[in-house]
Amino acid sequence: MATTDARPSFLATGRGKITLTLLCAIAFLDFIDASIVNVALPAMRKDLDFSVQDLQWVPSGYLLTYGGFMLLGGRLADLLGRRRIVVAGTVLFSLSSVTGGLAQTSGMLVGARFAQGIGAALMLPGTLSILTTTFKEGGDRGKALGVWGGVAGGASAAGVLLGGLLTDGPGWRWVMLVNVPVCVIVIAGLFLLVEGDRRSARLADFDFLGAVLVTAGMLLLVYTIVKAPDVGWGAARTVGGLAGAAVILLAFLLNEQRGRNPLLPLSIFRIRGLGAADVAMLVAVAGISSMFFFLSLYMENVLGYSPMKTGSAYLPLCFGVGIAAGISSQLLARIGTRPVMVAGLLLAGGGVYWLSRIPVDGAYLTDLLPGLMVASLGLGLAFVSITTAANANVAPDRAGIAAALLNASQQLGGALGLAIFSALATARTDDLVADRRPMPDALTGGFSRALLACSIFLAAAAVVALRAANTRGEAEQPLEDAPSDPVPVR
Repeated sequence: MATTDARPSFLATGRGKITLTLLCAIAFLDFIDASIVNVALPAMRKDLDFSVQDLQWVPSGYLLTYGGFMLLGGRLADLLGRRRIVVAGTVLFSLSSVTGGLAQTSGMLVGARFAQGIGAALMLPGTLSILTTTFKEGGDRGKALGVWGGVAGGASAAGVLLGGLLTDGPGWRWVMLVNVPVCVIVIAGLFLLVEGDRRSARLADFDFLGAVLVTAGMLLLVYTIVKAPDVGWGAARTVGGLAGAAVILLAFLLNEQRGRNPLLPLSIFRIRGLGAADVAMLVAVAGISSMFFFLSLYMENVLGYSPMKTGSAYLPLCFGVGIAAGISSQLLARIGTRPVMVAGLLLAGGGVYWLSRIPVDGAYLTDLLPGLMVASLGLGLAFVSITTAANANVAPDRAGIAAALLNASQQLGGALGLAIFSALATARTDDLVADRRPMPDALTGGFSRALLACSIFLAAAAVVALRAANTRGEAEQPLEDAPSDPVPVR
């Protein structure tokens, strides 16, 4: 029988609430920057003379380094100290945001986005591991993860909304510059609210070969997936890139199996259900992130919405995610993560299926809003429960790498989904154009086909979620079969 923890709730205190707000603000910064630039792309292209091919690197450059450096960022947080790595990442994120906001050339902006992705990869795993190790008394951890999951689920929609408001208002440069004051507040808050780490790893404790292999493998994998729609999935370049990434990542796994202090301790996968939760996140994000992409294109290119109107269309979804996230934290304590995960993913899939039936002369209230609200409720339930399941029973000194695995799944899923569904949408649109259908009809047909595929992916994620652990957010227990890595304390 579970024992009752008599310690007072940290989350119930003013300091606990402010700390949670700070950590979620960091997550919001990282998540929102993956989508905030999408609405601003036409303005960026006009001002900086981007070519059509180079413009894709504004969103893709961030995604590439964000996903590529995620595991390295998580392990650095575990070995060198979480606050230290999060602060370093926030400084880099802030400086690159200034550079991007003041960019005078297309290359300067793309370079800034690459640097932003590295900063985010250092920030996010450490932030989530601070949350899971700080809020662990009674129901605190479950409630804190509920808020985190709500932020993660709503950030993509909020990014489109804020991007539209800024682009139509002060201009596209503010989608980058808006990060700077938030970063300053975040850095100050980290020093005031989060205890410093006294530990530091010796060089002998750091797996340099593993770091090089996993970063190179992830970079090549994400890059190949991002470029596949342009060069073709059957092209030698794509096949060679995927094969090369597989070889490098296999070499990484062999190195981790033999190393004394591996970057990714493979024993972490002995935690029941952790792998299933990460895979469910990957497949679900592939569908959800692509939904935002294609709906935004539909609203702007078919319905003729302005950037501000497109962004505002997602405002109800943000509220729906927030409501569902609050409900999910209560449900997790009663029925566990697995039923909530499955129900949320099926609900999200149903909402996206509804949206896949968009007509060429669609109306917001009848054709978009109902599907968006159904999807938002499922999204809030799914993200909270998956995040909770993926961090359950993880030892404190592995919290960083567990967080990195979850977030790397998100980034890889986003890249994979957009690559696959863009190819489907383009092929369908080309077929309709060849049949001499009007361009609005052809575009709508392509977007509809892609959204249908997104809904199928969400249903598949629900099937994967059946293999995940069913935790109710209890405090973590030591695992006998997953010994902790020694971390020198000085």
